[in-house]
Amino acid sequence: MARLDRLIQVMHKQRADALHLVIGKPASLVTNGTARAITRETLNDTQIQGLVREIASPEAGGQIGGGGAVAFGYRAPSGEVQVELKRGTEGTTVVLRPAARTPGVPAAAPPPGRSGDELAEARRSIEELFRVLVGLGASDLHLRTGEPPLLRLHGELSRHERPAIPAERLEAMLASIMSPREVEEFREAGDTDWAYEMEGLARFRCNAGRDRHGPMAVFRVIPTTVPNADDMGLSRELQNLSLLTKGLVVVTGPTGSGKSTTLAALVDLVNRTRADHIITIEDPIEFVHPSKKCLVTQRQVGVHTRGFKQALRAALREDPDVILVGEMRDLETVSIAIETAETGHLVFGTLHTTTAASTIDRIIDQFPADRQAQVRVMLSESLRGVVAQTLCKKVGGGRVAAREVLLSIPAVSNLIREGKTFQIPSIIQTNRRTGMITLNDALMELVDGKLVEPKEAYMKSVDKTGFAAALKARRHDTSFLGEA
Repeated sequence: MARLDRLIQVMHKQRADALHLVIGKPASLVTNGTARAITRETLNDTQIQGLVREIASPEAGGQIGGGGAVAFGYRAPSGEVQVELKRGTEGTTVVLRPAARTPGVPAAAPPPGRSGDELAEARRSIEELFRVLVGLGASDLHLRTGEPPLLRLHGELSRHERPAIPAERLEAMLASIMSPREVEEFREAGDTDWAYEMEGLARFRCNAGRDRHGPMAVFRVIPTTVPNADDMGLSRELQNLSLLTKGLVVVTGPTGSGKSTTLAALVDLVNRTRADHIITIEDPIEFVHPSKKCLVTQRQVGVHTRGFKQALRAALREDPDVILVGEMRDLETVSIAIETAETGHLVFGTLHTTTAASTIDRIIDQFPADRQAQVRVMLSESLRGVVAQTLCKKVGGGRVAAREVLLSIPAVSNLIREGKTFQIPSIIQTNRRTGMITLNDALMELVDGKLVEPKEAYMKSVDKTGFAAALKARRHDTSFLGEA
């Protein structure tokens, strides 16, 4: 029995995505981009090559120790695996991935007739695109059947100078970085979400689907380092939300507005300054938070739990202090989140609304009419803050966030309770000294600071009439409005 067979058995039993053998580190299992050591001793180059030679075919074994990459399949007692060995400047790195769920079951990931070598080559191709994505500082990579790769750089899509990708090739590229569970879901449902990590480069939030031309996919870069609240420019009042022991804090904005990054910075602030238990419920896990002063438990919907509401219910029995709910997407999840915030826990959540007032309306409107009065009372007592943000193109390149901030004060609680949320913008404007700010004022600060062009800020504004008047009052260029 090969020495690696026992570790491969653990990988299959725990349904991990991969087994990593890296010089200077213990053997580790990777699940949804998160690595966990499963041996105590660290490995050296000779040990890794020796372990792989035991399971390699004679042809593959003869290539080990050379300068190139080696890829082959191996049938372990617990099931088949695909093995990929790479040689770098620091020595050998080996990744073993399950090729089947159980012994005797055909591999889920490789399409019929596709060899392990083909998959390894496809993985190298897509990882090379990931390196280009990160190297250029782009945020997203779009892959479409019959199209060259497209990158979103500073908010705009541009075609990368590479050949168009045929359907079969794209199918192989996607399968090469999916687990069997994701491949099966992709084939059955036509869509799937997952996370993928390239050690030392970045994590990627991945979505694959199909359109009329064939397979397609979008990948978003998630930095491997958790953002720092000060570096992100979060105000002191906003950072103080991480000091709360109970209540609901909602971060909102359209897709791609940086909600996850702001939440990650707030969670990291808790992790660095408190000694509590943080539970995150995400789909998929994006930023990985190592336990610092806090104990951090991260759960992925569809992998570690069936859904947000099930995980949120279970979290109440797991001795939490802080809970992050990746998406408050249905009535039951919102209801449990509000009740959890009321019962002595700090709950962070997200919605896809554009302003603080519309966020409160969206939460209340999810409930039946006969419950809305009760929910207003509960929300008026439990809501501690709303951060509504949008990303603007920055002068000179890059992007910068404009954030509307609503903090809980008695006047705000009264308006929520009485159903007068339309008055909230006035309350924010008259209480700027407390750290609150409207989206228009936040955008104007960026324009005044010459960080954002007036036209860009105007495009991101919700109250465009008011913002245009403010631009004129401050003598900013409004020629883009086309007025006589």
